Amino acid sequence: MSKSKQPKAEDYIRPLFINGMQGRVLRMPPPKNKSREILFIYGHHSSLERWWGVVQDMNQYGAVTMPDLPGFGGMDSFYKIGEEPTLDNLADYLASFIKLFYKRRRVTIAGLSFGFVVVTRMLQRYPELAKKVDLLVSVVGFAHRDDFVFTKRRYHLYLTTAKFGESKYGSKVFRLLFLNKHVLRAVYAKTRNAKQKFEDQSGEIFEETMRNEIRLWQINDVRTRAATARQFLQLNNCIAQVDLPVWHVSVKADRYFDNHLVEQHMRVIFSDYHEVVSRMKTHAPSIIADKKSAAPLFPAKLRKLLNES
Repeated sequence: MSKSKQPKAEDYIRPLFINGMQGRVLRMPPPKNKSREILFIYGHHSSLERWWGVVQDMNQYGAVTMPDLPGFGGMDSFYKIGEEPTLDNLADYLASFIKLFYKRRRVTIAGLSFGFVVVTRMLQRYPELAKKVDLLVSVVGFAHRDDFVFTKRRYHLYLTTAKFGESKYGSKVFRLLFLNKHVLRAVYAKTRNAKQKFEDQSGEIFEETMRNEIRLWQINDVRTRAATARQFLQLNNCIAQVDLPVWHVSVKADRYFDNHLVEQHMRVIFSDYHEVVSRMKTHAPSIIADKKSAAPLFPAKLRKLLNES
């Protein structure tokens, strides 16, 4: 690749065929003199392209691999192979990926938000894989339904909506009535959870953000999104211990989680807990974040750990 050419996500994306499903995987090779292997697991409302800036930033510390999750990023859903997108099935899928791609190599695992929920359940179901992990990172992750800061009214609204959306009929209604591009363009930026995403945006930046948001809403499987939302709203991952310390990246003004409760629940699960506070002002970087604007997500203390080969 020439020095003048700016790298793009598609330059590093390859097809992924695993457990009877087809998706994609992004793999950035390590820079010179770096041997760390980093596995990044994205969260809800995601695609490989959506986290390109974050992956570029992490790449300075080693090779970065980011696979699709079933039903997300355009990957086949579990429904296609006659299964359901349960947290246990997602954990089994992730374990299969690690066994296939890393074999005898050790790996740093970073899970973002719901992605860390999947990582946690995978380590609980496959404790032998903990021996392969040299560093475990929760990036604004969570562990229990009580970690959410929603009011009871809003919590029950989200839960009822998710239960409706995971049915065959409900998912069709959502796709037809709410997820067509005209409706999304007209109302999405005005919704409660999206206002912060579009804050202070206008012109071309607003249009680019809106195009990417519409794409994400349309490529992610509606039933999978709803089923996983229902599960994390009812989550209790404090069911088994994991023999690993966790480094948790928190955001002071996180609009989703109570950081004190997140710490309490993670201390129940993991052998040790270390919190590092991100400089991000929101739960996660912008959907169109490049390497520079995604950089505040990772605090200096975590970067120092990542830099230790």
